[in-house]
Amino acid sequence: VQLQASGGGLVQAGGSLRLSCVASGRTFSSYSAAWFRQAPGRQREFVGEFPRGGSIDYANSVKGRFTISRDNSKNTVTLQMTSLKPEDTAIYYCAARLGLTQYNIWGQGTLVTVSS
Repeated sequence: VQLQASGGGLVQAGGSLRLSCVASGRTFSSYSAAWFRQAPGRQREFVGEFPRGGSIDYANSVKGRFTISRDNSKNTVTLQMTSLKPEDTAIYYCAARLGLTQYNIWGQGTLVTVSS
């Protein structure tokens, strides 16, 4: 499967943004999907995931503000971000995995910039 993320941009603090990730190739419904982000000078960190057959999970830093959803009929996973903060500024990556492996399929990333 190949992943293509989009939807990043510049938004003011308190605003909202919606990221989308479209998968092509094999049946996306067989994969768990997740979002990660990497801020300048920092390591990539987990944002949230929508596992195949499991429970949606979020990083504590985004709980209550971000929502992950997926539409397997459209091979799409979406990250709805609200109440954005400057510290949410990062490149956001969608990722996928089969089974219980680590996330090893990555999209190209989309930049989110939150101004104060």
